[in-house]
Amino acid sequence: MLQVGLSRPRSPGGAAGAFPVAEPAAGEDAGTGPGECAERGPPVLGSCPVTIVVTPEADSWDIDTSSCLGCGQFVDWDKMPEPQQPAQIPRDVLSRPPKELKRLAREGCWARSHAGRARLYPRLIQQLSCRLVTPDALVYRDVAGRLFGKPSVSSHPLPEFLEGCPVPTYCLSPLGVTALKKILICVGALFPDITHCPLLPALAALLLHYSEDEAQCFESVSRLVASTAPHGGYIDQSFLAHQASCMTFGDLANKHCPAAHKLIAGAAENVLEVYSEWLSWLFPGLPFGYAVRVLDVFLLEGQKVLYRIALALLKQFRLSVSPAGLQGSDIKAELQAFVRNIAEHVPVDKLLERAFGIRLFSRKEIWLLQMANRKALMERGITVVQRRPSFHLAVDMQSFSSSTVTAQEMRLVWSWIPERFSLFPPLLLFSTSEDGCSLQRFYTCCEGYEPTVLLIKTTEGEVCGAFLSSDWSERKKSGATSGFFGTGECFVFTVRPEAERYEWVLVQKPELAKAVPRPRQRSPSPAAASRLGPSRDSRSSSPNHLAVPSPQRRGRLSPFLAVRHFLLPSKTASMFMCGSRDGIVIGGGGGQALALDASLLWGHTEHCETFDNPPLCQEDFQVQLLEVWGFQSA
Repeated sequence: MLQVGLSRPRSPGGAAGAFPVAEPAAGEDAGTGPGECAERGPPVLGSCPVTIVVTPEADSWDIDTSSCLGCGQFVDWDKMPEPQQPAQIPRDVLSRPPKELKRLAREGCWARSHAGRARLYPRLIQQLSCRLVTPDALVYRDVAGRLFGKPSVSSHPLPEFLEGCPVPTYCLSPLGVTALKKILICVGALFPDITHCPLLPALAALLLHYSEDEAQCFESVSRLVASTAPHGGYIDQSFLAHQASCMTFGDLANKHCPAAHKLIAGAAENVLEVYSEWLSWLFPGLPFGYAVRVLDVFLLEGQKVLYRIALALLKQFRLSVSPAGLQGSDIKAELQAFVRNIAEHVPVDKLLERAFGIRLFSRKEIWLLQMANRKALMERGITVVQRRPSFHLAVDMQSFSSSTVTAQEMRLVWSWIPERFSLFPPLLLFSTSEDGCSLQRFYTCCEGYEPTVLLIKTTEGEVCGAFLSSDWSERKKSGATSGFFGTGECFVFTVRPEAERYEWVLVQKPELAKAVPRPRQRSPSPAAASRLGPSRDSRSSSPNHLAVPSPQRRGRLSPFLAVRHFLLPSKTASMFMCGSRDGIVIGGGGGQALALDASLLWGHTEHCETFDNPPLCQEDFQVQLLEVWGFQSA
C-alpha cells in the first residue's frame, strides 16, 4: 500500500512576489470567499469556480525564487476539496494490465487519495514515450538558476505562445502561482518551437498540486510536450494544430451529438466559432474536482479522452436548456456558464460514465480526420508558426443564391458537412435550369471536384439531397461493372418539409463494425442498378477549386472513414455512390436512398441499408430542379 503523504500547510498570508492574480486582499477570510473550493461541512466535489489569470500582450511577472518547502507546499488547503472516499491505493496498481488501469482511473480510484495522485502522476508520465532529448528536472534547475539567479525577486514575461491564454490557478497558493509562472517561462525557453498552446497552463497548474517541487512538475510537463505517442500527442503546440483539433471536435459533435449540434446551429451564426472554444470548456472551465478527474484518465489515454468529456458536456447542455431559452442569447457564454456550474447538473462520476459510453472511432481514425482538417487549414493559409488567424474562417452565406434552397436552409446543410470543407464557400457546379437535363453534362461539370453536395427539388415542393465525399470520376475505376465508391462521410438528408440527416449506418451504430485494417473489397451493384454501365466522359478540373488528390498523394494518407478501415457486417453496408451512363444511385442495400435516371427528370427513393434512411420524399418523384454545389478554395 502507498505510504506517501502530503503535508497540509496553510497558505502564507503574504508570500514574496506580487503579481496580478485574483487572490483575497489582506484581512479577508481566505476560507469563506465566493471563489473558495471547499466550505466547512460536506463539500460538493469540484463545485468551486476556478481562479484565472489572463495574460495580456506585455505582461511581466514578479518571480519569487525562494527555495522549495516540500511536497504539498504549492497548495492552499483551505481551497482544496477533500477526497471523496479517503483511502489508500494498492502499491502494485501500475503493474496492472492497461485495461484494468484505465478502468480504475475512469472509476475514480485516484480521487480517493491526494497522496495517491502525488505518487502516481510522475510514475505514469515517466512511462510515456518521448523524444530522445527531453528536458528533465536537472535541466530545469540549471535553467531556472540562470534565468532567475539567486533567491530574490525578478521580473520576467510569460512566453509569447501564452498571449491571451487563460492561466487557471485552481487551488494553488500564492507560492504555487509563482512556481507555475516559473515553470511556464522555462518551458518557453526550452521549447522554442511552441507557438500556441492554450492547454499547457492548465495541465501545469493541475500537476503542480501533486508535485514535490517545481523541477518534478516541469519534467512532467516536458514529457507531455515531447510525447511521441502514435496517432497524435498529448498537447497541440501550434495554432494550426489547435484549430485542427477544434474542427475535429466539431466533426465529432456533428456525428455524436446531433441534437446539441442542431441547437447550436440554430442559435449561432458561426458554429465553428462555438466549437473553437471546446477545450476551454474543460480547462479552465471545469471546477477543480472535475478537471483533476479528467487529468486522471488523460494521462493514460491521451487527447481522445478530452473529446469524450467535451461531447458528454455538450450532450448534458442540450438536456439542461430549452431551444426557446437560447433565442437571442450568446451561445458561447451560455456554454461557459453551464460548464462552470456543472456540479448543479451532473456529478463527476456520472459525467465520466456518460463520456465513456460514447462510441467514438479508433484513435487512428480520429487522427486521420485531424490530419485532413489540418490540410484544409493549410489550404486556407494557416501556417505552423502562425499564432492567430489572420482572417475569418467562417463562410458568409449572405450572398448565397439558389433556386433550390434558401440561405438559411443552406446554412443548416453546411453545418452538417465535415468542418474542413465548411471552411470554403459554396460554388455552383451544375444546375438543370442552366446546364440542361443531361447526365453527360452532369458528369462533365462535376468531375474533378471532391466533395460535392447534391440538392433535389421535386415538383411537389419537397427538397432532399446528399453529401458525396468522392469525385464522380471514381466510377470509371469500376471497369465494365457499376461499382459503388465513396467513404463513410457520405450522407443523405431532407430539407423540406422537415430537415433531417441520415449518416452511414456505422456512424449511427459503430458497434456493428470493428476498426481493423483489411484489403478493400468493392461492393457489387444492387439489382436495380445492375443495368448501369461505365461512362467514358473526360475528366475536368480547375486549380481554383478543391479537387481530388493525385493517386501519389492519396497513398500517403488514408481517407477518413474509408471502407477498408472497417470489418463490415455485410457488403450492403458500404454502398455510398454509383454512376454510369444510365443514371446515378446514392445509397444501396435492400433499396436505394436516391436513384436518378439519365434524363435527371425522374427519380426514386426508399430505405437502404447503407444509411438506414426512410424515403427522402415521395417514393417515385419528378425533378423540378437539381443543383450540385462544390467548394471554392480560392
